[in-house]
Amino acid sequence: RYNFRGFRWLQAMIFAIEEINNSPNLLPNMTLGYRIFDTCNTVSKALEATLSFVAQNKIDSLNLDEFCNCSEHIPSTIAVVGATGSGVSTAVANLLGLFYIPQVSYASSSRLLSNKNQFKSFLRTIPNDEHQATAMADIIEYFRWNWVGTIAADDDYGRPGIEKFREEAEERDICIDFSELISQYSDEEEIQQVVEVIQNSTARVIVVFSSGPDLEPLIKEIVRRNITGKIWLASEAWASSSLIAMPEFFRVIGSTIGFALKAGQIPGFREFLQKVHPKKSANNGFAKEFWEETFNCYLPSESKNTPASASFHKAHEEGLGTGNGTAAFRPPCTGDENITSVETPYMDFTHLRISYNVYLAVYSIAHALQDIYTCTPGKGLFTNGSCADIKKVEAWQVLKHLRHLNFTSNMGEQVDFDEFGDLVGNYSIINWHLSPEDGSVVFEEVGHYNVYAKKGERLFINENKILWSGFSKEVPFSNCSRDCLPGTRKGIIEGEPTCCFECVDCPDGEYSDETDASACDKCPEDYWSNENHTSCIPKQIEFLSWTEPFGIALTLFAVLGIFLTSFVLGVFTKFRNTPIVKATNRELSYLLLFSLLCCFSSSLFFIGEPQNWTCRLRQPAFGISFVLCISCILVKTNRVLLVFEAKIPTSLHRKWWGLNLQFLLVFLCTFVQIVICVIWLYTAPPSSYRNHELEDEIIFITCHEGSLMALGFLIGYTCLLAAVCFFFAFKSRKLPENFNEAKFITFSMLIFFIVWISFIPAYASTYGKFVSAVEVIAILAASFGLLACIFFNKVYIILFKPSRNTIEEVRCSTAAHAFKVAARATLRRSNVSRKRSNSLGGSTGSTPSSSISSKSNHEDPFPLPASAERQRQQQRGCKQKVSFGSGTVTLSLSFEEPQKNAMTNRNTRRRNSLEAQNSDDSLMRHRALLALQ
Repeated sequence: RYNFRGFRWLQAMIFAIEEINNSPNLLPNMTLGYRIFDTCNTVSKALEATLSFVAQNKIDSLNLDEFCNCSEHIPSTIAVVGATGSGVSTAVANLLGLFYIPQVSYASSSRLLSNKNQFKSFLRTIPNDEHQATAMADIIEYFRWNWVGTIAADDDYGRPGIEKFREEAEERDICIDFSELISQYSDEEEIQQVVEVIQNSTARVIVVFSSGPDLEPLIKEIVRRNITGKIWLASEAWASSSLIAMPEFFRVIGSTIGFALKAGQIPGFREFLQKVHPKKSANNGFAKEFWEETFNCYLPSESKNTPASASFHKAHEEGLGTGNGTAAFRPPCTGDENITSVETPYMDFTHLRISYNVYLAVYSIAHALQDIYTCTPGKGLFTNGSCADIKKVEAWQVLKHLRHLNFTSNMGEQVDFDEFGDLVGNYSIINWHLSPEDGSVVFEEVGHYNVYAKKGERLFINENKILWSGFSKEVPFSNCSRDCLPGTRKGIIEGEPTCCFECVDCPDGEYSDETDASACDKCPEDYWSNENHTSCIPKQIEFLSWTEPFGIALTLFAVLGIFLTSFVLGVFTKFRNTPIVKATNRELSYLLLFSLLCCFSSSLFFIGEPQNWTCRLRQPAFGISFVLCISCILVKTNRVLLVFEAKIPTSLHRKWWGLNLQFLLVFLCTFVQIVICVIWLYTAPPSSYRNHELEDEIIFITCHEGSLMALGFLIGYTCLLAAVCFFFAFKSRKLPENFNEAKFITFSMLIFFIVWISFIPAYASTYGKFVSAVEVIAILAASFGLLACIFFNKVYIILFKPSRNTIEEVRCSTAAHAFKVAARATLRRSNVSRKRSNSLGGSTGSTPSSSISSKSNHEDPFPLPASAERQRQQQRGCKQKVSFGSGTVTLSLSFEEPQKNAMTNRNTRRRNSLEAQNSDDSLMRHRALLALQ
């Protein structure tokens, strides 16, 4: 069919040549000639034309002028402008390269043509497709598409272009759903197959590297099937093609976004285009065809035609034209038709892109010739700086100067070919709109692509100007999978392309704050992901705080313990001269209460945010306080046990039982614990530690003990003293109640062991703030156990039973113990004697228990009135019953008082001697006196 744009390009070449020939500054006194061949967009026709002037050049090189008539000699061709398609240019360039004839193309953008090893004489005024393919990938990335299809012309333009696009797409994680090749020569079945693929594909964006003629059959079939909703990304070769940009196709390809070359300006070119007329262009056979196609008429044949015009006339007469109708159906042309009254692509000179490239190509050749014309000998490009002769210039010499060309265009831009023979240029980005005025397709510029800018800053798009499908402002969706929201990442689906993914939630501790994140980022050490995993928030800090309910409860218990201990200490201080306080070793009791105060206070160091100083203080404070407490109990219990176990008190006993020695023993026991703590703090001091490992979202601030072995020694030594204390307390469990406190001390030690034995597994199995809580509970439980068992009974007697807090009560308990011991000794001796008598005499006597029972049932030989007896017991005396077997011995004791009447003393002494006639009087007196001391 007739290519109106191609005819405009032809006119641009003629205009440029005529402008140069008329220029007084460029190539003065010289005239450029030209020959124009129609390639019909086929390689065969292009090669046919190329061979014609290559052969002519070869004939000229033989210098046959003297052998032939040269009156109609055609000069040699020194340069070629064209062709349009990359496939045609590739074939022509291979041939021209053999003869080093420069070829300057205005529209062949295939990146293969930059290979100078293969295409030695090829240059072009259009940018390399490599930049265009990169720009296409940038546009897809800009709109966040990742699922596209590709279609390419099956030639040297489409295949390399789409291959470069695939490379760029792969770098940007853009997946290609399908990839098809097309051609204007494809049969209907092949076209149908490609359309089926497009129709069934889920990809909405289709990238097309093709020329208009190659794409037209496919678009027609798509229009016939009414396949809409696709976004077409057009390469420069068809982005503004009049074959595709037709109103009847708009409903299908109205969302086209394409690339166009930067528009240029050609002053006077508009008027030149309007002057075209077959009669004014007798040497231009294409003008006649243009006129006929424009006005749908035919020009009558003349008697004399040029060969070109004759051939065109013959073609139409035979009906071989591909216009709107054959000559048989066209009216004759009058020659008065107005070219401006018809809307054709020929008169669309608002954006001169390819036409300007043609104009620039002609001027490039002219400037190369100008450089030869103005060359100064010695500064030329040839051997020894020589210059070419402008009158005998050859093609290879023009090629040499073209490679070194550098001039300023009429738009003020610098023109120079790079090492690959390319001009680096920018692209305009256009969007197809439907004109509201006449319904034609217009190309709205919506952005640009600057190849000179930095990567990432080359693309600019004004989205407000883009109309999708001709009317919508919403960017279409063309992704294999829906976007993964922040907080998720893309997960690979086995067997699917990387663009087809599933959205997987970020794991705890990781986040993603962007859409379609490939991976989740880990939060910093002190941060944790929020609930949606879209950001990181500071981790929760946990320790046994003063303000939390658990910490408040433990603090209250510790304060309660301090208060109760202080209360007991106050009671003991106030009643310090009473028998109960004296009998319990008053000074050691004070020290014991002080140690309990320290125990309760030490538990407070475990509450609150651990600091280095609190971590180093709390375990030694706890350990030393408890050792001091246990040491006091141990020395106190051991002293009483030694007193009552001694047969006869000597000066040695009194020395060892002295108060100073007791305190010395307490100090020595405590000093061992102090040494353990000092060694611990010196070798491996505890410190505050932020533990991130126990729970991911929580930072536990705890104390790192430094050495678990040292902690084990500290607690182990405390438990060792407690075990010794328990042994002595158990051994002294039968001592007088006012002295031994045995059962209470034993019970307190049992509580102590239960607490600390339970503490070990609890301490090992808990973590975080609960480690401190477990130790605080253990300290408080043990402290309350010691306080309650040892002191509460005495405080109760002091405050609520003052009648028992008398010297007589204390003496009575001591004497009772002495009588018990004596009675046991007598029973043992009696048993031995009876067994001996039985073995010798064979007689049977009463059992020891019956004997004692008879004595116990014997009437008092000196009875006292009941009232006098009660008064005596209330004032000074006491009575105890001791049971052995089936009998009971009643023991009564009265203490000598000089101020009492003699009768009472005598009766009391007589009663004592009668009731305790089998007791050991000396042992009783010694122990009673020792106890009172």
